Amino acid sequence: MMRNKGVFSICPTPFKPGGELDLQSLVRLVNFQLEAGIHGLAVLGVMGELHKLSTFERRRVIETVVAAVRGAVPVWVGVRAMGTAAAVEQARSAEDLGADAVFVAPLAGADDAMQLAYYRQVVQAIRIPVVIHDFPELFAARISPSLAAQLHREAGVAVLNSEDPPVGLKISAVRALAGEDFRIFSGLGGMHFLEELQRGADGVVTGFSFPEILLRVYALHCQGEGEEAARVFDRYCSLIRYEFQPLVALALRKYSYMRRGVIASDAVREPATPLDHVSRGEFEAVVRRVGLDLSIQAVQPV
Repeated sequence: MMRNKGVFSICPTPFKPGGELDLQSLVRLVNFQLEAGIHGLAVLGVMGELHKLSTFERRRVIETVVAAVRGAVPVWVGVRAMGTAAAVEQARSAEDLGADAVFVAPLAGADDAMQLAYYRQVVQAIRIPVVIHDFPELFAARISPSLAAQLHREAGVAVLNSEDPPVGLKISAVRALAGEDFRIFSGLGGMHFLEELQRGADGVVTGFSFPEILLRVYALHCQGEGEEAARVFDRYCSLIRYEFQPLVALALRKYSYMRRGVIASDAVREPATPLDHVSRGEFEAVVRRVGLDLSIQAVQPV
């Protein structure tokens, strides 16, 4: 649990233009994240297109990432199911394949008692930490601050990854109810990462394609350099904002990694909203405006 702090990067799942898994690109993506100094990796969440992969493909992604990481940082694996039996099966499989934690979507439409029973059974089925993936917009279930604290105390859930805006208010409420030993991560593209850290967040889980920026903000915050952390964050806010657009955020992130030479193709599996040439041009203009370069195939200083 001590390693579950900091900036965790969500790895998109690379595909070849024809739609097949591109595991070579996935290894390059993992290596890029490690070179950036990332504190952890998350795979097979919504941005990892978990719901578009077969069971065999999910296993191959986990195996590939765990082998490439070689224990350098924690690897979280997404779990999303319609019921407890399937969630337990996914969680056990992730643990068997070397995952360090699972981030588990709540049951859609379930009441608090059902969520408590659900998470308790997943926790009891495995030995690695369980993370609540709190994203009501996608999962049709809201984890209130009081329920989050109850899941920590009574079910043994170790971490809350909250993407329930306004996240800052939720962080404060959960921290007051659950105490300091409950890890709280934010998300939502890192759009409010600075303020969330100031509220007491332990880190962020996001697929933002320039992790070096969030890592710099986090390091400065931890060093007590609040003004410099704010300066860095403010400089890149327009890029964070543009990339985290509903429906096309994943396509933009894959395009960014492709342009930087990290993955071979920006293919997104259907159903998906494609990027148009105007969006690509706008994105490239924002990248240039903040002083970064998509042609540089390496981590960039910020």
